[in-house]
Amino acid sequence: MSSINTNISAMTALQSLQQTAKDLLTTQNQISTGLKVASASDNAAYWSIATTMRSDNDALSTVQDALGLGKGTVDVAYNALNQSITLVSQIKQKLTAAAAPGVDRTKVQSEITQLQQQLKGIADTANFSGQNWVSVDSSVSGYSATKAIVSSFARTTSGAVSIGTISVDTSKSVLFDASTATSGAAGGILDSQRGTTGAIVTTGGTSVMNIDISKLTDSSTDQTTLTQYIAGVDSAFQEMTSAATNLGAAQTRISLQTSFISSLRDTITTGVSQLVDADMNQESTKLQALQVKQQLGVQALSIANQSSQSILSLFR
Repeated sequence: MSSINTNISAMTALQSLQQTAKDLLTTQNQISTGLKVASASDNAAYWSIATTMRSDNDALSTVQDALGLGKGTVDVAYNALNQSITLVSQIKQKLTAAAAPGVDRTKVQSEITQLQQQLKGIADTANFSGQNWVSVDSSVSGYSATKAIVSSFARTTSGAVSIGTISVDTSKSVLFDASTATSGAAGGILDSQRGTTGAIVTTGGTSVMNIDISKLTDSSTDQTTLTQYIAGVDSAFQEMTSAATNLGAAQTRISLQTSFISSLRDTITTGVSQLVDADMNQESTKLQALQVKQQLGVQALSIANQSSQSILSLFR
């Protein structure tokens, strides 16, 4: 039935054209943004997952920064220990040379004094971002020898988040402890008193920094004292070597964790991309098809509107 009041063909063509325009707008938005899920209205589940994962990825970026900061602090402490090991080795060499009869121990002591001062200078300047792990004051309120470096950010299936840390025990890496000067108790490796065997004692010993051989003679008593000094310096040397080994292990772990976090961030980015990114090849092909479909829809609507004109010929 033909009707001049209701053009069913035109209505059908118009609906088809409107749907094509809607699909074309969606495709154009995906091409312009590069996203097939740009808002919750596109796909609520995927949008929620992607938004959460992007936020977590940003948190992992902060973890990377924290690991970099921690690595810098460990590197500075390790470098200070490594340099100090070399200087302590030189002190041991000079003490050993001073054990020979007839040596001018006053001149040897002047060299040792310079090395002692250099040790203190290295420790005091081993700062990174306001932290110094080798020259401390353990009497300060809130001091802790265990340093925590933020190393991970994780979200459980229930949605709870947790922060992981790498703990570094610096108690064995301290070269100088300012509290030793006032308390007299055992402190750092270089300012702690050492007994006859080189072990740390609380009283009656001599620290590496207080060694003075300028007044020692070739007497058996002074030779014994010199031997004790050598034993003390060697013990300090061994302790510093162990401390540097521990810091080296911490450096390795931090580097491994940094590489893992970097890889994890890339993986998360790829996963989110699979959920929300548009396939540009597919969308560009769809765009061309929709443009052709739109043109055909316009022509179909024009034809449908003209069909009612044929009724006029019946009245001529």
